[in-house]
Amino acid sequence: MTDSKKIYLLANWKMYLDLAESVALATALRAQKLSPEIVMTVFPSALALSGVVNEFSDSDIAVGAQNTYFVDKGGLTGEISAAMFAAAGCQYALVGHSERRHLFGESNHLARQKIEAILATNLVPVLCVGETKEQRDSGEAAEVLEAQIRSAFTDLTCGQGRQFIVAYEPVWAVGTGAACDPFEAERMAGLIETWGRLLLGENSEVFVVYGGSVRPDNVAAYLKEPHVSGVLVGAASSRLDTWLEIVQSALTSV
Repeated sequence: MTDSKKIYLLANWKMYLDLAESVALATALRAQKLSPEIVMTVFPSALALSGVVNEFSDSDIAVGAQNTYFVDKGGLTGEISAAMFAAAGCQYALVGHSERRHLFGESNHLARQKIEAILATNLVPVLCVGETKEQRDSGEAAEVLEAQIRSAFTDLTCGQGRQFIVAYEPVWAVGTGAACDPFEAERMAGLIETWGRLLLGENSEVFVVYGGSVRPDNVAAYLKEPHVSGVLVGAASSRLDTWLEIVQSALTSV
């Protein structure tokens, strides 16, 4: 990794923190002095979003949505649109997280609809892709990823010249402690970047991050790989001490 390359550190707080806990963690993070190489984004729960946005209003830390819906407004009980998240102060939005795909049955087609809505609101999409253990064991990992990427980006005219982050998060590694080997993560990241640039055009920016049991003791190994530009971290990012350890370890890769 060169000195000019940014490190994307994405903290997905999932459903680990309530409002008070989220604001307290945001306050503690705001007090930290970030290295200029770090681009940090936190993804709080929807109920904590306003408080977290307020805490980071005078900082370099961005805020993102964990999930969005593709219709701006309407009779859709329980949903929150990409437009509403943008109006609330978000700059990024997760799309197709493995938990959304495999626990809630979200399809590649729905991920594509959400990406279009996210781009329409000028948010940066963070598309999550990855294979299950069964798919990897059967040699289908690359095929599964390519299908997810092609569904998301083929003929995406509104994406020309835009920034995209793609998170490679093998389903079998998310929350299991069984992190992917850095060399294999690099191989998959290289494929993802190639497909992304082919489909989106050379004037679009495609950054690949790794997600899946990221820890302070393995984050630097991922970030030293040339096609891995950052990490997407779940539970460990919701604890101040562990998250700061990950941040410090990430800097050793520069």
